[in-house]
Amino acid sequence: MRGSVLMMLGRSAVAAIALCMSGASLARDVVVHAGRLIDGVSPQPREQMSVLIRDGVIQQVAPGYVTPAGYEVVDLKGKTVMPGLIDCHVHMSIDFEAPILNHLVKKPPTDQVITGIVNAGMLIEEGFTSARDVSGYTPVMVTLKKAIAANKVLGPRLWVAGGMIAPTGGHGDMSSGLDPALHKPEWDDNIVSGPQQAIELVRLRHKQGADLVKIAISGGMSSDGDDPRAILLRDEEIKAFVDTAHALGMKVAAHAHGKTAVEHAARLGVDSIEHGTFADAETFKIMKANGSWFVPTMQAGVDLAEMAAARPDMLSEAGRAKITTIGRLTGRNVIIAYNMGVKIAFGTDTRPRKATHELVLLVKAGIPAMAALQMATIHSAELIGAADKIGSIQPGRYGDMIATSGDPLRDMTSMERVEFVMKGGEIVKQ
Repeated sequence: MRGSVLMMLGRSAVAAIALCMSGASLARDVVVHAGRLIDGVSPQPREQMSVLIRDGVIQQVAPGYVTPAGYEVVDLKGKTVMPGLIDCHVHMSIDFEAPILNHLVKKPPTDQVITGIVNAGMLIEEGFTSARDVSGYTPVMVTLKKAIAANKVLGPRLWVAGGMIAPTGGHGDMSSGLDPALHKPEWDDNIVSGPQQAIELVRLRHKQGADLVKIAISGGMSSDGDDPRAILLRDEEIKAFVDTAHALGMKVAAHAHGKTAVEHAARLGVDSIEHGTFADAETFKIMKANGSWFVPTMQAGVDLAEMAAARPDMLSEAGRAKITTIGRLTGRNVIIAYNMGVKIAFGTDTRPRKATHELVLLVKAGIPAMAALQMATIHSAELIGAADKIGSIQPGRYGDMIATSGDPLRDMTSMERVEFVMKGGEIVKQ
């Protein structure tokens, strides 16, 4: 098994895995010589820069190629260097190669842990040094987060929601459409009916170690028995989620496709809207007024539409019907949100090794290249609430950096060819 995992991650990650397995912190003094630096916050790149890192944290960003005594040089003079990417909508414990029903019924938590380890390794190798996981079995995701933080597993820094909380029969009610004999007891911790249950489930997530709460306000694409355009939670339930989570220092992410669902979520203080498929200019005006973030997940819509056509066995009949009709609509309105000044973070809702293509889709939709890169770095860090630690190359931030030989400001597909990854001053891929 160990050999197969290493092959899936790629040879460039083997050394980093060995470092993680040791459990030791090997942070040292490093200076990165960057031919072109996109720091995540400046409007233009800077040429010939040095980034000094001590004990995994950036100490200084200096012009020219400087080499202080005792510093190890990482030569990236021929590359574009930028902050490690951040994906605000991942599902680490999902096996994207298996039918959804297999994942729900046949995958025990032990299998989900292995899947999470493999996906985490692939995601960081793609260039993502941080991620927000917005639905997975809570004990599995909290365990994976802690293992990565302790350098026992290779992967991006994680902020986790645990299981997505849904109304009875809504998107996220895993038992919908299944024989009751297949029901798993842990699914009950994801189902809510009424504001009191909402309060209790938020407190449970906090107790379990989750960093945020994910709620399903509308129906979904791949699920049975619900309508993506419909709003399935009552206002008093949404408000109970938001008030309780915020009191505990947790943010709330809302799965919401329909216009009404998005607008209610924004007015009631939800922090981020995931998908927003049927949002329009009026909706985005409400989101902007309430400070709501938009996570458009364009790649997910493309993936689902392709899956419905090429691998119909991967989806239920109801899921195929919905995806065929509206799957490719996901993210079509991102340029409207951008032009209206809505805060946009980067999220893919897809499998590793396809996540960076979301940047290509953003540019194709009309988003300027630098703005797209900032969505995937500093803006995502702001949504997570960790912009003082990740998302930019500035003093005091972790030494999380990636590099590519291309110029993504001219050709965003170069982001699909990340050649160098550093996390906390340690080289993960080169």
